[in-house]
Amino acid sequence: MSIPPTPDPSPPLARAREGRGTDELTQPARAKINLTLRVTGKRADGYHELESLVVFADVADTLTLEPAGHVSVEARGPFADVIGAARDNLIVKAHDALAALVPGLKTGRFILDKHIPVAAGIGGGSADAAAALRLLARLNDLSLDDARIMTAALRTGADVPVCIGSRACVMSGIGERLSPPLDLPPLPAVLVNPRVAVATRDVFAALARQGLPQDAQRLGEVPRRFDALIDYLAAHGNDLNEAAIACAPVIGQVLGALRALPGTKLVRMSGSGATCFALFATGAEAEAAGRALAGRGWWVAPTTLCGAP
Repeated sequence: MSIPPTPDPSPPLARAREGRGTDELTQPARAKINLTLRVTGKRADGYHELESLVVFADVADTLTLEPAGHVSVEARGPFADVIGAARDNLIVKAHDALAALVPGLKTGRFILDKHIPVAAGIGGGSADAAAALRLLARLNDLSLDDARIMTAALRTGADVPVCIGSRACVMSGIGERLSPPLDLPPLPAVLVNPRVAVATRDVFAALARQGLPQDAQRLGEVPRRFDALIDYLAAHGNDLNEAAIACAPVIGQVLGALRALPGTKLVRMSGSGATCFALFATGAEAEAAGRALAGRGWWVAPTTLCGAP
């Protein structure tokens, strides 16, 4: 499946943060980036156990909730036509999971401004689902510490719990175990997706054929200084890299193009792909990298990866 063109890879995140009035129910749904990803094993139920250092980008979808008597989703924006049928959408799935736990849940019409590519390894659908749960919590006077929020998040998808807080942390298990938030330095970056959607199940099937890595190190303590963090990341890779390239060889081309850019500190694939990223010392270098990659037909988004929303 091909991802259609997007004229503007960077949505108005500031507008989502500052709002169109304090009473409007609007939330940013920030892209999730796996700085590292280690597959630690496979459970009897078929799910894989993971360990991953996760941060969040300034690139985001925006989700608005208008109170109404029934739930619905309207999608807008450059990726609106590839989010799937309404009943398959993770926003609806998150709503239904919470409604099963909260009798009489107040609901409404969700309006999604979709800027994050779909099936791209950066948690766009999961971030949307988490934003929906935050909005429903606010509408229903529920604390985000309410255990039902996290239960609904995990029932919706493995990446949804970490997107609830959208804070840098180490995610492990199948996504249900989150470390305390990490205070990491801002990481100037450029995100690149070759406009090819990659199904996570296909990548894990390729990994099964290749065999689980045996020599990956556990993450341990995460450094807080920029230079030390870059060295640390270089020692902890993404175990899904080769499996994803087997499914979509263009990922290798993207990684090669990123490595050829001046000033790169680290180049890696996020999640199960196909989005890749390069880290830089300065925002100016990341912006220059974005300009250098323009014209290839890829989705390119200079951004800053950081630990706090």
